[in-house]
Amino acid sequence: MTMAAPRTASSVLLIDDDEELCDLLGQFLRNDGFEIDVVNDGAAGLERAATGEHAVIVLDVMLPGMNGFDVLRELRRRSEVPVIMLTARGDDVDRIVGLEMGADDYQAKPFNPRELAARIRAIQRRVASGGGRSSFEQSKVLVVGDVVLNPRLRSVTRAGEEISVTSVEFAMLEVLLRQAGTIVPRETLAKDVLGRRLSYSDRSVDVHVSNLRKKLGPLAGGCERIKSVRGVGYQYSLG
Repeated sequence: MTMAAPRTASSVLLIDDDEELCDLLGQFLRNDGFEIDVVNDGAAGLERAATGEHAVIVLDVMLPGMNGFDVLRELRRRSEVPVIMLTARGDDVDRIVGLEMGADDYQAKPFNPRELAARIRAIQRRVASGGGRSSFEQSKVLVVGDVVLNPRLRSVTRAGEEISVTSVEFAMLEVLLRQAGTIVPRETLAKDVLGRRLSYSDRSVDVHVSNLRKKLGPLAGGCERIKSVRGVGYQYSLG
């Protein structure tokens, strides 16, 4: 899917109908070096988000009219721009649903603005630096079985068919492919891909892996492509 290049890596679109929160959050993030645009309406926010002018979208679930899930669902038909969902604290269902629909991460309300800034910067680092690898490693095409991942083109194909993945799914698949055949701990995936440690109840890694399984399907023989190792992490199967 082709979209216009973001204005800068620091351009963020905040979609939330709480104007007071947007004012406070916008001021903090601008002082922290981000370029912030604010939209207080879901439908208008979708149109702005789909322009490709922003590097990251911060999207509240509870919007009047077109809610955050509706916005995310439609946005994912047009764009793979990274999205951080704002959810109510303790509402695990909203978090899981958002991740399953293609959100890259979430931030539970109420929160310290520094927490959100940290999540935005984690996305920036992932997109800009390729996880801190050398330029040679970043450009090296990965081929594992019928799956081909091209870091330079940010593309994934399975048996020649292009698979649409979000930025966090791409990064997670890349980590698993680079270590195919070995077990990658959940904590490693969280640190390398999400840029943070997992809390006890945080199922973000599990939901992103589940999304990858659905998109990639099983191996040719029907075996699971990404295996769960209970209590440890995940392993990309070599067949």
